[in-house]
Amino acid sequence: MPKSDFRFSTPLRVRWAECDAQGIAFYGAYMGFLEIAQSEYFRHLGYSIYRIAETGYFDTVVAKATLEYKSSARIDDMIDLYTRVSHLGNTSMIMDSEIYRQHPEELLLQSQIIYVGYDIPTNSKKEIPKDIRAVVQEYESTGHVLPLSQLPGLARATKAPPATQADD
Repeated sequence: MPKSDFRFSTPLRVRWAECDAQGIAFYGAYMGFLEIAQSEYFRHLGYSIYRIAETGYFDTVVAKATLEYKSSARIDDMIDLYTRVSHLGNTSMIMDSEIYRQHPEELLLQSQIIYVGYDIPTNSKKEIPKDIRAVVQEYESTGHVLPLSQLPGLARATKAPPATQADD
């Protein structure tokens, strides 16, 4: 898909720890790149996926990941991670991503990951909260980021102390 289909991208430098002895990014490192793309996407929308999971507001698990490798990234390459939410279901969301080398520009990877809302205490699916749905839909349709002041549940989850278990 064209880069213009994505509203969000973030740059990243390929590090030695992500490469094999020949300086080529290990295939598994791309999952790490995609996790960075996901976390930075939501950080751009005003909240941390780690923080809201920590507070018990909302968490996800990966249900399916499809990666199509086109070319190899190498040590010290500057890459751009493009990502978007292409679908929001009741309990799932689909994120499409593409990774490009900056110079010379080249498509390295296309991916689609299905995330499912997850409730840790019950080990079951969890609906996507209406505030997350609102902020994602607004951003993907208009490019506008809703302020957290318009999203009371999400605002509380980003400020609340993490849920803790009582000591035994």
